[in-house]
Amino acid sequence: MPVRPLDILNAHPRLRLDKKAVAKIIATLDAHRDKFLGGCPDGELSLAFLTDAKLAKLHDDFLDDPTTTDVITFEGQPAFGVAGEICVSADTAATYSKNNDRKFAEELTLYVVHGWLHLAGYDDLQPAKKRKMRAAEARAMKLLHAADAVPAFSLLPPPSPTRSRSLTRSRSPKPNTRGLRKPKKEKENE
Repeated sequence: MPVRPLDILNAHPRLRLDKKAVAKIIATLDAHRDKFLGGCPDGELSLAFLTDAKLAKLHDDFLDDPTTTDVITFEGQPAFGVAGEICVSADTAATYSKNNDRKFAEELTLYVVHGWLHLAGYDDLQPAKKRKMRAAEARAMKLLHAADAVPAFSLLPPPSPTRSRSLTRSRSPKPNTRGLRKPKKEKENE
């Protein structure tokens, strides 16, 4: 199977990712699509790594729900060569991984998997379907580990309040007096 076109957007200012490693997630899942309801449809796939605020805005704009969430998936139009778009929150992954003793990279990878599975036809709104999706997520993560395809995502710490204040504090600059001649004193008329 040919490698699908990918558009990877990192719109999170503190997230560090390797786009080739992210592409390997999708390539690995696509190579095993037969194990996942035929997989994500063919065509270009967009992945957007966002902040909680940006994903909450999308959640509100498209689903009338202003709360934060982990993943939003938009179906594409395979007939026009567009598989869909997966939007994930790096902030939610960081919070969840910290509160549940999980690795951040694992959690964020799981969000990409979750979105890919939605595009493959999995649903998690009803309990029985949610169980099937969780089982598919576990199989997918196992495949990714076996293929060494879990990226080393990292999230830089937020700037410390002290540091950011000192950077924005206004200071009066010292005048630059180098190269200026001192004004001549006028001679007093006697």
